Amino acid sequence: MEKKDILEVRDLKDMLEKTGELYGDRPGYKIKVGERKYETYTHKEIRNMINYLGTALINLGLKGKRIAVIGENRYEWELAYLSVVCGTGIIVPLDRSLPANELEELIERSEVEAIFYSKKYEETIKKIRFSEKNKLKHLISMDTNVHDEGIYSEKELIEKGKILVEEGNREFLDAKINPEEMNIMLFTSGTTSKSKVVALSHRNLVSNVMDFASVLTVNSSDRILSFLPLHHVFECTVGMLYSLYIGAQRSFCEGIRHITENLNEYKITFASFVPAIYESMYKTIMKNLEKQGKLEIVKKLMEENRNKSMAEKKEIFKDIHNIFGGEIKLFVSGAAALDKEVEYAFRDWGINLCQGYGLTETSPVIGVETDENFKVGSIGKALPHIEARIDDADSEGIGELTVKGPNIMLGYFGDEKATAEVLEKDGWFHTGDLAKIDEDGYIFICGRKKSVIVLKNGKNIFPEEMESLVNKIEGVKEAFIFGKKQSDDKEDIKINVKIVFDREIMKEAYKAETEEEIHKVLSDKIKEINKIMPKYKAIRGMIISEEPLIKTTTNKIKRQANLELIEK
Repeated sequence: MEKKDILEVRDLKDMLEKTGELYGDRPGYKIKVGERKYETYTHKEIRNMINYLGTALINLGLKGKRIAVIGENRYEWELAYLSVVCGTGIIVPLDRSLPANELEELIERSEVEAIFYSKKYEETIKKIRFSEKNKLKHLISMDTNVHDEGIYSEKELIEKGKILVEEGNREFLDAKINPEEMNIMLFTSGTTSKSKVVALSHRNLVSNVMDFASVLTVNSSDRILSFLPLHHVFECTVGMLYSLYIGAQRSFCEGIRHITENLNEYKITFASFVPAIYESMYKTIMKNLEKQGKLEIVKKLMEENRNKSMAEKKEIFKDIHNIFGGEIKLFVSGAAALDKEVEYAFRDWGINLCQGYGLTETSPVIGVETDENFKVGSIGKALPHIEARIDDADSEGIGELTVKGPNIMLGYFGDEKATAEVLEKDGWFHTGDLAKIDEDGYIFICGRKKSVIVLKNGKNIFPEEMESLVNKIEGVKEAFIFGKKQSDDKEDIKINVKIVFDREIMKEAYKAETEEEIHKVLSDKIKEINKIMPKYKAIRGMIISEEPLIKTTTNKIKRQANLELIEK
C-alpha cells in the first residue's frame, strides 16, 4: 500500500506534543452539555488537561502503577487513559459491558491500584474496594466535582495538577517513555478466567496510527464520531488516537438510536461502525424508498451511474447523503465481515464505505480499503509497515493469515505458552483467520480457522459466509451455521442453521404468527438459498428461536457456547 508523507512520532507523549504545536488552536472535542448546548475544547486545552491530570496522579504516588478505566465513551475516559499512559504508569481499559463479578475478577487479575469510573459503575466499584483480593487504593470518579468519602474527583485532580504544574512540578511533563515496554494491558473477550491479557506498547499503537493516517484522506478539518466502545482497541486507535494525531474534532454518539441524529448535528465527516449498523442503514433506506414508490427509479440510477466519480454520485443521491448529515467523507466498517451488497450500494450512492480488519493483538489494524484502493469484499491491502502472508494454503489459495510488523503485540502478559502458540520467534503472528491474498495484494477474509466445518468429501464450509446469506432474509435477526452428525458415521456431517427471528417482522412481512407458520416461511427461504449453493453446502436442518445467540462483549458469536446450548 502506498504511503504518503506523515509526521513521525516516537510514542504517544511525543505524538501529543508534536501535534499539539500543529493543531493547538483547532477544536478537539465538541461535547453536548444540554439540549442544543455544546462545549468545545481545543487541542491545546485537551493536552493541558492530560498534563495536569498526569501530574496529579504521580503526586498521589501512582508513578509506575497499573490504573484501570471503565465507563461509557466520553472525553473524561480519554483524558484518564492518556494521563496514565503518557507518563504515569500502565493503563488497563476494562470492558464496560461485563457483569460486576467479572469486573471484580479482572481488577484482581490486573493488580490495578487505582480506577477511573463513571457513575454507572460506582456501586460495583465501592463494593469491591475493600476486598483483600485486590490492590485498589484510589477510586477516581469521572462525575463528581470534589473529593468525597475517600473518592477522588477527576475534575478536581485536573485542577490540583494545574496548581502543581504552575508551581514548577515537571514530573509528568518530563517523564521518559520507553516505546518498547508494555504500557497498555488489554483483556481479550471471553470468560474472565480464560481471557488473555494482551500487552501493547507505545510503539505498537503509534506505528498503527501513522500507517493508518498515511493511507486515509482524513485531516484536521474533519469531524469524527465516537461510537464503538473505547476499551476496544479499534475505537481507541482509529478513533481517539487517530483524531488527536491528525488534529480533528471528536464528538461522542449518544447511543445506537441516536446515530443518524448525531451524524447530522455534529456534521460528521468520518465514523467507524460495525457491519450491522451499515446493514441496518441500508435496509431502512431501501424500505423507505419502497414505501415512497421510488425504489426501482433509485436502483436504475445506481446502475446507470456506477462508473461516475464519487462527487458526481453525491449530487445525484443528495437526499441519501442528507440522511447522514450531508458531510460524510468516509465510513469505515470493522469487527466482522461487511455484506458485499451493502458496500456496493453505499459506493453507488457516492459514499466511501471502506472495510478494515484487525485484532487486539495487532493494535489493531492490519488492512483497510481506502477511497481509491478497494475491492468489494476485501479488507484492502496490508498497511505500509505490515507484511502479510498465507500459511498452509489449499488449492484455492486459502490458508491462515499470518502478519508481521511494528504493530504486533509484545505477547500475552504472564502467559509464555499462549504467546508461543500464536507468535513465532521471528515476529510472525498467526491471526487464526483463514484468508486469501489476490495478485494485487488485496486480502479476503474467509472465516475463523477454528470455526471451519470440514465435510466428509474434504470440502471446507465457512459458517460466516453462509450466515451472511441467511441474515439477509427479512425477519431474521441473526443466524448460526453449524455441522451436525447425521449417523453413526462420525464424518457424515450435514449443515444446519439456528435462526433467531423477529416476531413482529414475520407477522408484518409474511402474515406468519404461529411457530409452525414462521418455521414454514423460513424453511422456504432456506430452500431458495440452497438453490444457489453447491449441493455440499446445502442447509439440511433448521431450528428457530427468539432467544439471541450467545456472543462476546464485542458482539461476536461464541460458537462453542452456542453449539453446547443446541446439543443440550
